[in-house]
Amino acid sequence: MHTSITFLRRPLSAALAVATTGALLAGCGGGGSVTLNGAGASFPAAIYQRWFQELATKGAQVNYQSVGSGAGVRQFIAGTVDFGASDVPMKADEIAQVSRGVLQIPMTAGAIAVAYNNPGCELKLSQAQLVDIFLGKIKDFSDVGCEAKPIKVVHRSDGSGTTANFTAHLAAISPAWKDGPGVGKTVNWPLGIGAKGNEGVSAQLSQVDGGIGYVEVAYVKGDLQAAALTNSSGETLKPTTESETTALASIELGPDLIGSNPNPDKGYPIVTFSWILLYKSGNADKLDGIKKVFDFTLSEGAQAMAPELGYVPLPPSVLEKGRERLATLEK
Repeated sequence: MHTSITFLRRPLSAALAVATTGALLAGCGGGGSVTLNGAGASFPAAIYQRWFQELATKGAQVNYQSVGSGAGVRQFIAGTVDFGASDVPMKADEIAQVSRGVLQIPMTAGAIAVAYNNPGCELKLSQAQLVDIFLGKIKDFSDVGCEAKPIKVVHRSDGSGTTANFTAHLAAISPAWKDGPGVGKTVNWPLGIGAKGNEGVSAQLSQVDGGIGYVEVAYVKGDLQAAALTNSSGETLKPTTESETTALASIELGPDLIGSNPNPDKGYPIVTFSWILLYKSGNADKLDGIKKVFDFTLSEGAQAMAPELGYVPLPPSVLEKGRERLATLEK
């Protein structure tokens, strides 16, 4: 049986769907085709698109809507999708709402960049400067070593794992942030323009002279640049495969594969894994298709595509644990 994988596309102003066609899933039991529907994080959208484009010549259909981690988790809990995707692991109270059980498997990893639109400015930020920009205390690029130009903050307007990870870093380096806006998929931003998805923030930044915001590295393109940020050891680094890999190595995923480190002392300081959310049971005739899709994405060949897109390949030990977890899925 062939399983078809197709990604929907919408305008950037709408809930962007990563859309493409994907994988020859030979050996599935039963007749006919299997359609898989998923929704969630926009952080990994670029690499998901690449993976399924690679498989497009081999048949078949998965609809994945890049709607943000918050919406993805809500749809997963509601049972309206075959899988979800999130940049923040589900919490215990969320998992308790899923009677079929939940498996959370790291699928990719990368960095959250502080992206800005100010050609000619090489931005290097201390931890205090980073926080003060998003608190609205630093209002002009002249205060951070560049020519005078008003700073215009752009942030996510939707429930976002990227926001959760970015604000976790701000809270880890600043009591004022921790006790103020705080940490979450949505927070009460002190200032700025809201945009939906990594795609929407990147598009908005590209249109705003002097704009600054946070996006997954894959969305730093065109006139946008990534600021160099300071880790807890005082080293100031841009996001690169090397600096991200160094920081990710400090994360102990633990037995449930859901660990994080919001303020590493080595490497680029804002890194995260991104998870696929699967139902442990109740997968019926789609089980073989689900296993074969994600067996591919957890393969070393698929992971080798990550660096060209701004992501970091998962280490072999994480891939092995992910495949072991995937094998425990039930019909």
